[in-house]
Amino acid sequence: MREHQADFEARGAKVAAIGLGDARYAAQFREETGIQFPLLIDAHRQAYRSVGLKSANLLHLFRSDNGVARKRAQKGGFRQHRTGKNPFQLGGSFVFGPGNLDRYAHISQTFGDNAPVEALLAALP
Repeated sequence: MREHQADFEARGAKVAAIGLGDARYAAQFREETGIQFPLLIDAHRQAYRSVGLKSANLLHLFRSDNGVARKRAQKGGFRQHRTGKNPFQLGGSFVFGPGNLDRYAHISQTFGDNAPVEALLAALP
């Protein structure tokens, strides 16, 4: 998302991330990744549960789609950051609109299963 933040903001959107760690972990993550958008902390996974995000298990490490995502990330110059509070918590990507409107939801099925940026941008008005 860091590389596309300006694209979202040009369309009037705000970008934010939610993480599981504590404030120290969030500060380290922000420093390592260089993100400029808000990074919120959800130490008790309340937001994760409220939107139905899933958890992975050890078998996910061997899934072929996870291997493809890992190779794509490595090729793009990305690396694994320090493991957080719950390394098996899977993520999601959401676009919310004004007036309590859910415009787009992507719930990750395995590690590296991220919503296409094009789909997120297309969900904006």
